[in-house]
Amino acid sequence: MPDPSHRDPRIDAYISGAEPFARPILEHLRALVHDACPQVEETIKWGMPCFMHADAILCSMAAFKRHASFGFWKHLDVVGEAPAGEGMGGFGKLASIGDLPPKRQLLAYLRKAARLNEAHAKTPVGRRARPKATVARKTPTARPLPEMPADFADALRAVPKAQAAFDAFPPSHRREYLEWIIEARREDTRARRIAQAVEWLAEGKSRNWKYERC
Repeated sequence: MPDPSHRDPRIDAYISGAEPFARPILEHLRALVHDACPQVEETIKWGMPCFMHADAILCSMAAFKRHASFGFWKHLDVVGEAPAGEGMGGFGKLASIGDLPPKRQLLAYLRKAARLNEAHAKTPVGRRARPKATVARKTPTARPLPEMPADFADALRAVPKAQAAFDAFPPSHRREYLEWIIEARREDTRARRIAQAVEWLAEGKSRNWKYERC
């Protein structure tokens, strides 16, 4: 049994409020995370349950109306392949526990993810790889994009497929997402918008995709 002191009551509430099909999936994943990494700490980031270890995100999960999701922060390093094609997270859209890898495989992934976090934490800061900054081309008539919010940037990095879609969009589409998130006045509204934006981007959708075919 996981240490009760490592359980966040907000995640209890999140699971209780999820759709009935999603609850057993989330409970199963939560139990496996604690089994594989007893020192893990629970929290909520971007409106989703996240699991922290060695001062970094280990993995996260989420529930939507018709599917759930689960993924590792360092997915490629842990699993060795690109995320599944549909849904946010690394294992596609989950409708049941059977859509996940077997328990033994998931435990192995989780333990590997924990070791990666621990190794990164022990590496001197000056020696850690730093992402290369992308310099956007400026045009004389182009209106500059709003500054990328740090929490939205972190959420995109957690889902490579969403990050790739956002980077590939023209400036007008990126601006729509950025302004939508920046204009949120409440923290919970902002978190919901970030989670929704990442899900839509993972599916290759623009902010106003519902109206594009009207």
